[in-house]
Amino acid sequence: MIKKIIIILFIILLVLLILVFGINFYVKSSTSKKIYSVKKFKNNYDAILVLGCGVTNGKVSPMLKNRLDSAIKLYKNGSAKKLLMSGDHGRDNYDEVNTMKKYAIDEGVPSSDIFMDHAGFSTYDSIYRAKYIFGIEKMIIVTQKYHLYRSLYIANRLGIDSVGVKATEIKYRGDANREVREIFARDKDFFKTIFKPKSTYMGEVIPISGDGDITNDENTKL
Repeated sequence: MIKKIIIILFIILLVLLILVFGINFYVKSSTSKKIYSVKKFKNNYDAILVLGCGVTNGKVSPMLKNRLDSAIKLYKNGSAKKLLMSGDHGRDNYDEVNTMKKYAIDEGVPSSDIFMDHAGFSTYDSIYRAKYIFGIEKMIIVTQKYHLYRSLYIANRLGIDSVGVKATEIKYRGDANREVREIFARDKDFFKTIFKPKSTYMGEVIPISGDGDITNDENTKL
């Protein structure tokens, strides 16, 4: 009896492993050809989406800095006329998007060309809101390569015509743990995009073709 239970548990475990790694492989393989290094794209994209990550005391993390530098280069190359900074600004004492916008302004990008999505609490939220709040139909997504597979998969499933540009990469602390977590995140969002739930927060439509300053703090409430 114990032997049979062990065999059944082993089969269940094996099936789960095949499912987890099979989905991971599918997400990566289905989007890998849409990932590029920084280059000049034809100016037919609505915006460049920069996905947020850690900030500390008003300073961007090395990972986020590389995302921003790559996005700003694309903007200055004329690949798109607008930048969308999407990240976590759900608390008064933690603000990714204003930090990202300030960095871009300091690098010479006009404030009016920079939109902020204050409710980009997850990759799914950021991309869902890019379409349904900001009205983006074609966009360039900028993040690290490991993160682009999932980002592009979500965008494709939501009907957004997207390409990914991998940020200049260095060795970051916690890379190995991040890669492992991303496998399960790809699986999670694979199933999430089957059902396509609304983002955590929605709100009024803010056309990306307008003035980015409409998303400044004094004009925006979650």
